[in-house]
Amino acid sequence: MTVRLYDTKAQALRDFVPLDPENVTIYVCGPTVQSGPHIGHLRGALSFDILRRWLTHRHGRVTFVRNVTDIDDKVLANATDGEPWWALAYRMELEFTRAYSAIGILPPTYEPRATASIPQMHEIIQRLIDAGHAYASAGDVYFDVRSWPAYGALTNQSPDAMEAAEDADPRGKRSPQDFALWKGGKSDEPASATWDSPWGAGRPGWHIECSAMSRRYLGPEFDIHGGGLDLRFPHHENELAQSTAAGDAFARYWVHNGLVTVNGQKMSKSLFNFVLAEDVLREHDPLVVRYALAAAHYRSSLDITASTFTEAEAAIDRIRTFLDRVTRAGEFGWLSYGNDDFSAALDDDLGVPQALAVIHARVRDGNTALDSGDVGSAREIAGEVAVMTDVLGINPLAAEWASTDASAEASALDALVQSLITQRAEARATKDWAAADRIRDAVAAAGIALEDTADGTHWNLAGDRPGTKE
Repeated sequence: MTVRLYDTKAQALRDFVPLDPENVTIYVCGPTVQSGPHIGHLRGALSFDILRRWLTHRHGRVTFVRNVTDIDDKVLANATDGEPWWALAYRMELEFTRAYSAIGILPPTYEPRATASIPQMHEIIQRLIDAGHAYASAGDVYFDVRSWPAYGALTNQSPDAMEAAEDADPRGKRSPQDFALWKGGKSDEPASATWDSPWGAGRPGWHIECSAMSRRYLGPEFDIHGGGLDLRFPHHENELAQSTAAGDAFARYWVHNGLVTVNGQKMSKSLFNFVLAEDVLREHDPLVVRYALAAAHYRSSLDITASTFTEAEAAIDRIRTFLDRVTRAGEFGWLSYGNDDFSAALDDDLGVPQALAVIHARVRDGNTALDSGDVGSAREIAGEVAVMTDVLGINPLAAEWASTDASAEASALDALVQSLITQRAEARATKDWAAADRIRDAVAAAGIALEDTADGTHWNLAGDRPGTKE
């Protein structure tokens, strides 16, 4: 079956036909690194991680570019005397990388920073000026939206109905909707945030950055341009206009992921419902977080509630328990093929909810087979489940989740042993020596040694060095 994707520009599902069937090209707008990631950033990056994995499964190779916007009004605004803008941007970039990695998002093929492509931005701007689609004004350069009849094609808007662009001083504009390609340097901005240009020292506008980076790493035409739904206007609309006006074919498909709400409300710091990635990953198993953020269709709004991660944890546990049951019955083979219903679901605009339903149906089939003593069928189903969950990056037995599982198991073991140590201490305090000895013997029989010291009782697995757990 042919992969079909919803193209925002066409406002319809389209058969996906890449320029090169053996190398799909994707450009996704990455973070503006003025502050750390929130859960919406994780959801967006995960949506395109799963798309990338599926297209790799279908086509064999995907060149995936996700940029870092490291120079921007917000980055400059959040910098301090003690931390210059470039140091802030790099620190926040590392936070995004850690969060992405924690939930199993594959690193991009290329991850360019905007500040590394300034010459390429200059080149596009000059082409636009030469073609009559941009003009310089007092050190700034603007895109002339009235000069490009196709402006508004992505979001199906007329320029007359659009709000004024707020990305530069409006006094030098011919039209309020004209947007900045190059911003002249300002006295209240650091000198390190300016670059020489044919129009004077300054820095790039936001939109020109992505046009330059996508062209540099993927060429003048590529398959998919992705990003969050909130980027359609003005960012992606402006990218499309300036790139095509400069003569590039640009993106063949536009794919946008839905946004995240919390208890039905848009995330907002004023509503105190802003969910930071750091907090979520501290409180939940990263595999559970990945499952929870992937469970809704990528184009739909994902509402985070008190039950979101509880339900995801239960779902992962069902998969893990089945695979563990089969493993105890004997090793199972990892099949080289998956499931037709699973494939059909993902081919149909990346239908992850339907694909997950297939996985859980096969888990139920496998458990039924085990219960009836049909180990051979259960092994075949386990191999099928392993392939499907591996495609989605949620296989609980996969190597990338091994450290997470080990940590969870260690935490559970520690909690159990600590409870027994407490019971033993209480027995000793009441001089119930027989009960205290029974607990110590039971712990020893499980291969755990207790060591009583002046600062408390410590435990360790027999043969290991004593730990420091009390």
